[in-house]
Amino acid sequence: MMEDGLYDIPPGKVAAVMTHLEMLTPAPERPVPAPKGVTFEQIKPDLDRYRDLFKRVGSFDWLWHGRLKMKEADLNAILNDPKVAFYTLSKNGKDEALLELDFRQDGACELAYFGLTANLIGSGAGRFLMNKAISLAWAQDISRFHVHTCTMDSPQALPFYIRSGFTPCDLKVEIGDDPRLDGTLPRSAATHVPIFD
Repeated sequence: MMEDGLYDIPPGKVAAVMTHLEMLTPAPERPVPAPKGVTFEQIKPDLDRYRDLFKRVGSFDWLWHGRLKMKEADLNAILNDPKVAFYTLSKNGKDEALLELDFRQDGACELAYFGLTANLIGSGAGRFLMNKAISLAWAQDISRFHVHTCTMDSPQALPFYIRSGFTPCDLKVEIGDDPRLDGTLPRSAATHVPIFD
C-alpha cells in the first residue's frame, strides 16, 4: 500500500492522474442535431490520415502521443482490426473529430479515443459525437462501455463523460517519458504541463 505524501517525478518524465469511467447500461439519449455543415462518417484510415487526425485532435494541446510512438506495423494492426471502428465528423471535406471504438475485449467496448479539433469545439459537435458513440457501442453485444481520461487532457473531458452517463470506477497515477523531449511532439505542446529536463 502506498503511503500518503508527495513523490518526486524524475527529470524527463510527466505525471498525470488518470480516471477510469464505465457505463454498464446505455445512458438515456440526449439528442442534438449535427452542427451545420458537419457530417458523421465511418472511416478506414490509413497511417497518414490517422496520424494527422490524431495530432490535430489531441497532440498539441493535450500531449496525446502513444499512437505517434507506435511502430507502424503495430498501429496498422489496430487500424485494420475488424473489432476496432473509426469515425469522424467532417467539415468542408476535412476530418475534424476522432471517435475510436475498440471491441477487442469480449463483452466490452472501450472508447479508445474521442476528441474534436479546435474547429468544432463549442459547436455542439461533442454531444452529437458522444450520442453516436453510445448508440454504436450499445448496438453490439456488450455489458460495459468504458473510457479513461487524465489531468493532461482537457479539463472539460471528465465532467463531459460524467454528464454523458459514465461513472468513475478507478483512479491511477501514470508516469511516463515526456514526448516533448524526444522529438515526438514539439516543446511548445501542452503549455499547461511543465517540462523538466
